Amino acid sequence: MRILFVLLLLLISFSACEDTKKTSAEKTETIPETEGGTDAPTETNTATKSNDDSSKVISEEATKTFPKITQDNLVSFFTEYGEENPETEVKISTRLGDIYISLYEDTPLHRANFIYLVKRGYFSDTFFHRVVPNFIIQGGNSDLASTNKKRVEIGSGYLLPAEINGRNHFYGSVSGAKEYRENPDKQTAPFEFFIFLGPQSSTSHLNGNYTVFGSVTKGMEVVEKISKLDKDDGEWPLQNVYIKAEVLQ
Repeated sequence: MRILFVLLLLLISFSACEDTKKTSAEKTETIPETEGGTDAPTETNTATKSNDDSSKVISEEATKTFPKITQDNLVSFFTEYGEENPETEVKISTRLGDIYISLYEDTPLHRANFIYLVKRGYFSDTFFHRVVPNFIIQGGNSDLASTNKKRVEIGSGYLLPAEINGRNHFYGSVSGAKEYRENPDKQTAPFEFFIFLGPQSSTSHLNGNYTVFGSVTKGMEVVEKISKLDKDDGEWPLQNVYIKAEVLQ
Protein backbone atom coordinates (compact mmCIF):
# COMPACT_ATOMS: atom_id res chain seq x y z
CA MET A 1 0.00 0.00 0.00
CA ARG A 2 2.81 2.37 0.91
CA ILE A 3 4.59 1.62 -2.42
CA LEU A 4 1.34 2.31 -4.31
CA PHE A 5 1.00 5.70 -2.59
CA VAL A 6 4.59 6.69 -3.55
CA LEU A 7 3.99 5.68 -7.18
CA LEU A 8 0.81 7.77 -7.26
CA LEU A 9 2.68 10.84 -6.02
CA LEU A 10 5.38 10.40 -8.70
CA LEU A 11 2.76 10.13 -11.44
CA ILE A 12 1.04 13.36 -10.33
CA SER A 13 4.38 15.20 -10.18
CA PHE A 14 5.35 14.10 -13.71
CA SER A 15 2.06 15.15 -15.31
CA ALA A 16 2.33 18.64 -13.75
CA CYS A 17 5.48 19.35 -15.86
CA GLU A 18 3.62 19.26 -19.18
CA ASP A 19 4.46 22.24 -21.44
CA THR A 20 1.30 24.23 -22.18
CA LYS A 21 3.00 27.28 -23.73
CA LYS A 22 1.25 28.72 -26.81
CA THR A 23 3.10 28.81 -30.11
CA SER A 24 2.04 32.40 -30.79
CA ALA A 25 1.61 34.76 -27.86
CA GLU A 26 -1.70 36.60 -27.63
CA LYS A 27 -1.75 40.38 -27.49
CA THR A 28 -1.71 41.65 -23.93
CA GLU A 29 -1.35 45.39 -24.47
CA THR A 30 -2.24 47.87 -27.19
CA ILE A 31 -0.38 50.89 -28.52
CA PRO A 32 -1.85 54.30 -29.31
CA GLU A 33 -3.70 54.35 -32.64
CA THR A 34 -1.79 56.30 -35.27
CA GLU A 35 -1.86 56.81 -39.03
CA GLY A 36 0.69 55.01 -41.20
CA GLY A 37 2.76 53.79 -38.30
CA THR A 38 3.37 56.05 -35.38
CA ASP A 39 0.62 57.72 -37.31
CA ALA A 40 -1.19 55.10 -39.38
CA PRO A 41 -3.56 55.71 -42.27
CA THR A 42 -7.08 55.59 -40.98
CA GLU A 43 -9.75 54.07 -42.89
CA THR A 44 4.48 32.87 -32.82
CA ASN A 45 6.45 31.54 -34.17
CA THR A 46 9.35 33.50 -35.67
CA ALA A 47 10.77 32.30 -38.98
CA THR A 48 14.36 31.06 -39.01
CA LYS A 49 16.74 32.85 -41.36
CA SER A 50 17.75 30.68 -44.28
CA ASN A 51 20.80 32.77 -45.13
CA ASP A 52 23.71 32.19 -42.74
CA ASP A 53 25.74 35.03 -44.29
CA SER A 54 22.85 37.47 -43.76
CA SER A 55 22.52 36.38 -40.12
CA LYS A 56 26.22 37.04 -39.68
CA VAL A 57 25.88 40.52 -41.18
CA ILE A 58 23.07 41.37 -38.77
CA SER A 59 25.08 40.00 -35.85
CA GLU A 60 28.19 41.98 -36.79
CA GLU A 61 26.20 45.18 -37.39
CA ALA A 62 24.43 44.83 -34.06
CA THR A 63 27.76 44.72 -32.21
CA LYS A 64 29.25 47.80 -33.89
CA THR A 65 29.28 51.13 -32.09
CA PHE A 66 27.23 53.82 -33.83
CA PRO A 67 26.40 57.34 -32.71
CA LYS A 68 22.90 57.84 -31.40
CA ILE A 69 20.83 59.30 -34.24
CA THR A 70 19.37 62.75 -33.62
CA GLN A 71 17.55 65.33 -35.68
CA ASP A 72 20.86 67.18 -36.10
CA ASN A 73 23.01 64.31 -37.38
CA LEU A 74 20.54 62.08 -39.24
CA VAL A 75 21.13 63.51 -42.74
CA SER A 76 24.90 63.25 -42.56
CA PHE A 77 24.75 59.84 -40.85
CA PHE A 78 22.34 58.22 -43.30
CA THR A 79 24.01 59.84 -46.32
CA GLU A 80 27.32 58.25 -45.36
CA TYR A 81 25.72 55.00 -44.23
CA GLY A 82 23.76 54.74 -47.46
CA GLU A 83 26.92 55.11 -49.54
CA GLU A 84 28.60 52.33 -47.57
CA ASN A 85 25.51 50.10 -47.55
CA PRO A 86 23.88 50.27 -51.02
CA GLU A 87 21.56 47.25 -50.60
CA THR A 88 17.96 47.56 -51.78
CA GLU A 89 16.46 44.07 -51.27
CA VAL A 90 14.97 42.92 -47.95
CA LYS A 91 13.07 39.78 -46.91
CA ILE A 92 10.54 39.93 -44.09
CA SER A 93 9.65 36.53 -42.63
CA THR A 94 6.51 35.79 -40.63
CA ARG A 95 4.66 32.68 -39.47
CA LEU A 96 2.34 33.14 -42.48
CA GLY A 97 5.10 33.37 -45.07
CA ASP A 98 7.75 35.67 -46.52
CA ILE A 99 7.42 39.16 -47.99
CA TYR A 100 10.10 40.49 -50.33
CA ILE A 101 10.63 44.24 -50.54
CA SER A 102 12.63 46.34 -52.98
CA LEU A 103 13.71 49.79 -51.74
CA TYR A 104 13.92 52.86 -53.98
CA GLU A 105 17.22 54.60 -54.53
CA ASP A 106 15.53 57.98 -55.04
CA THR A 107 14.46 57.96 -51.37
CA PRO A 108 18.02 57.63 -50.05
CA LEU A 109 17.43 58.58 -46.41
CA HIS A 110 14.46 56.24 -46.04
CA ARG A 111 16.31 53.43 -47.80
CA ALA A 112 19.42 53.85 -45.64
CA ASN A 113 17.31 54.08 -42.47
CA PHE A 114 15.43 50.87 -43.30
CA ILE A 115 18.62 48.97 -44.15
CA TYR A 116 20.23 50.28 -40.97
CA LEU A 117 17.33 49.10 -38.81
CA VAL A 118 17.33 45.67 -40.46
CA LYS A 119 21.08 45.24 -39.99
CA ARG A 120 20.91 46.44 -36.40
CA GLY A 121 18.29 43.75 -35.73
CA TYR A 122 15.64 46.29 -34.78
CA PHE A 123 12.73 44.55 -36.51
CA SER A 124 13.41 41.19 -34.87
CA ASP A 125 10.58 40.52 -32.39
CA THR A 126 8.49 43.44 -33.56
CA PHE A 127 5.04 42.72 -35.01
CA PHE A 128 2.66 43.55 -37.77
CA HIS A 129 0.65 45.31 -35.11
CA ARG A 130 -2.15 46.92 -37.13
CA VAL A 131 -4.16 45.20 -39.85
CA VAL A 132 -6.98 46.67 -41.95
CA PRO A 133 -8.38 44.48 -44.76
CA ASN A 134 -8.45 46.16 -48.18
CA PHE A 135 -6.27 48.97 -46.85
CA ILE A 136 -2.95 48.42 -45.00
CA ILE A 137 -0.88 46.26 -42.73
CA GLN A 138 1.50 48.14 -40.45
CA GLY A 139 4.67 46.82 -38.84
CA GLY A 140 7.62 47.75 -36.69
CA ASN A 141 6.15 48.06 -33.20
CA SER A 142 5.35 45.70 -30.33
CA ASP A 143 4.25 45.69 -26.71
CA LEU A 144 7.60 44.20 -25.66
CA ALA A 145 10.00 46.21 -23.51
CA SER A 146 12.85 45.17 -25.83
CA THR A 147 11.40 47.20 -28.71
CA ASN A 148 11.38 50.46 -26.77
CA LYS A 149 14.87 49.69 -25.49
CA LYS A 150 16.18 49.28 -29.04
CA ARG A 151 14.54 52.55 -30.08
CA VAL A 152 16.25 54.41 -27.25
CA GLU A 153 19.62 52.86 -28.13
CA ILE A 154 19.30 53.77 -31.83
CA GLY A 155 17.84 57.23 -31.20
CA SER A 156 14.14 57.61 -30.55
CA GLY A 157 13.97 61.37 -31.07
CA TYR A 158 14.50 61.74 -34.83
CA LEU A 159 12.14 62.06 -37.79
CA LEU A 160 13.18 61.52 -41.41
CA PRO A 161 12.68 64.38 -43.88
CA ALA A 162 9.92 63.68 -46.41
CA GLU A 163 11.11 62.18 -49.73
CA ILE A 164 7.75 62.00 -51.46
CA ASN A 165 9.07 62.69 -54.98
CA GLY A 166 5.61 62.75 -56.54
CA ARG A 167 5.17 58.99 -56.13
CA ASN A 168 1.63 57.83 -55.30
CA HIS A 169 0.59 54.79 -53.30
CA PHE A 170 -0.32 51.58 -55.13
CA TYR A 171 -1.03 47.92 -54.41
CA GLY A 172 2.11 46.66 -52.63
CA SER A 173 3.70 50.06 -51.98
CA VAL A 174 5.76 50.38 -48.79
CA SER A 175 5.57 53.70 -46.96
CA GLY A 176 6.93 55.24 -43.80
CA ALA A 177 4.78 56.09 -40.82
CA LYS A 178 4.46 59.72 -39.88
CA GLU A 179 3.37 61.87 -36.99
CA TYR A 180 0.08 63.65 -37.63
CA ARG A 181 0.29 66.19 -34.85
CA GLU A 182 2.49 69.23 -35.43
CA ASN A 183 4.10 67.73 -38.53
CA PRO A 184 3.48 70.13 -41.41
CA ASP A 185 6.68 68.95 -43.11
CA LYS A 186 5.32 65.37 -43.36
CA GLN A 187 8.37 63.90 -41.68
CA THR A 188 8.53 60.13 -41.26
CA ALA A 189 8.66 58.33 -37.93
CA PRO A 190 11.59 55.98 -38.61
CA PHE A 191 10.65 52.72 -36.87
CA GLU A 192 7.33 51.79 -38.50
CA PHE A 193 6.16 51.17 -42.04
CA PHE A 194 2.96 50.14 -43.78
CA ILE A 195 2.17 48.11 -46.90
CA PHE A 196 -0.78 49.35 -48.92
CA LEU A 197 -3.21 46.80 -50.38
CA GLY A 198 -6.36 48.78 -50.88
CA PRO A 199 -8.00 50.23 -53.98
CA GLN A 200 -6.77 53.46 -55.53
CA SER A 201 -9.87 55.19 -54.17
CA SER A 202 -8.35 54.82 -50.69
CA THR A 203 -5.13 56.69 -51.52
CA SER A 204 -6.40 60.27 -51.69
CA HIS A 205 -5.33 61.14 -48.13
CA LEU A 206 -2.09 59.16 -48.45
CA ASN A 207 -0.69 60.53 -51.71
CA GLY A 208 1.56 63.50 -51.11
CA ASN A 209 1.50 62.98 -47.36
CA TYR A 210 3.54 59.79 -46.82
CA THR A 211 6.87 58.82 -48.34
CA VAL A 212 6.65 55.70 -50.51
CA PHE A 213 10.15 54.23 -50.26
CA GLY A 214 9.70 50.71 -51.63
CA SER A 215 7.41 48.04 -53.03
CA VAL A 216 6.59 44.39 -52.42
CA THR A 217 8.06 42.31 -55.25
CA LYS A 218 6.86 38.94 -53.96
CA GLY A 219 4.55 37.79 -51.19
CA MET A 220 1.44 39.95 -51.51
CA GLU A 221 -0.61 36.83 -50.80
CA VAL A 222 1.06 36.83 -47.36
CA VAL A 223 0.20 40.50 -46.91
CA GLU A 224 -3.42 39.67 -47.74
CA LYS A 225 -3.48 36.82 -45.20
CA ILE A 226 -2.10 39.07 -42.48
CA SER A 227 -4.62 41.81 -43.26
CA LYS A 228 -7.52 39.41 -42.70
CA LEU A 229 -6.47 38.08 -39.30
CA ASP A 230 -8.88 38.38 -36.38
CA LYS A 231 -8.12 41.56 -34.46
CA ASP A 232 -9.24 43.61 -31.49
CA ASP A 233 -10.90 47.03 -31.49
CA GLY A 234 -7.48 48.67 -31.91
CA GLU A 235 -6.89 46.67 -35.13
CA TRP A 236 -4.14 44.63 -33.45
CA PRO A 237 -4.15 40.92 -34.43
CA LEU A 238 -5.32 38.66 -31.62
CA GLN A 239 -2.35 36.41 -32.36
CA ASN A 240 0.87 38.39 -32.74
CA VAL A 241 2.55 38.29 -36.15
CA TYR A 242 6.26 38.42 -35.33
CA ILE A 243 8.70 39.88 -37.86
CA LYS A 244 12.18 38.72 -38.82
CA ALA A 245 13.97 40.85 -41.41
CA GLU A 246 17.15 40.30 -43.38
CA VAL A 247 19.02 42.17 -46.10
CA LEU A 248 19.39 40.13 -49.29
CA GLN A 249 21.39 42.44 -51.55
